[in-house]
Amino acid sequence: MKRALLLPLLGVLAACGTDLAQNVPVPTTQPQQVTSTTSVAATVPPAPQPAKDGTCPYLATGFVAEANGQRVPKVKLSTDEPHPACFFYANATEIQLTVRVYAGEERVAKLIVNEAAPDGSQPANSPTGWSGGYVSNDNGVVYAVAKSDAAVVVTTNQKQSIKARRIAEEAIKGLKL
Repeated sequence: MKRALLLPLLGVLAACGTDLAQNVPVPTTQPQQVTSTTSVAATVPPAPQPAKDGTCPYLATGFVAEANGQRVPKVKLSTDEPHPACFFYANATEIQLTVRVYAGEERVAKLIVNEAAPDGSQPANSPTGWSGGYVSNDNGVVYAVAKSDAAVVVTTNQKQSIKARRIAEEAIKGLKL
């Protein structure tokens, strides 16, 4: 019996609730949309690899042979765009000098230089306006500099940093960076 009385009463209450909901004003403002931004950590692209025979578009083979003090019988290029890395060989299989070029984000350019010549390396600031460092080890020298959104890293099998620096300066001049 209680159930029989409750069902009609619920129907009446539901009907009343509908009228009340119809008389309630609807807000005219749109809810605020919250946008959150997350910064993605800059990552260094993988080291370039020699992929095809070719001529370095920004550095003359004759200049490299003279500056590095070794004959260059072969040059290979990476597939990187717009500036491929250039690999200058001492013989059929041994690389004597590599020039890696990066143009893109300033954070990435600095990371490339810091990876090649980490904190504690000798400071490098040539050509004017470029900065970075150089490191000497048993395998040779790495000279790495950045300016704005560009980085140039020269790795040579020679022990004298002057050779790597001269080649970096010539590459930057040839790249017009």
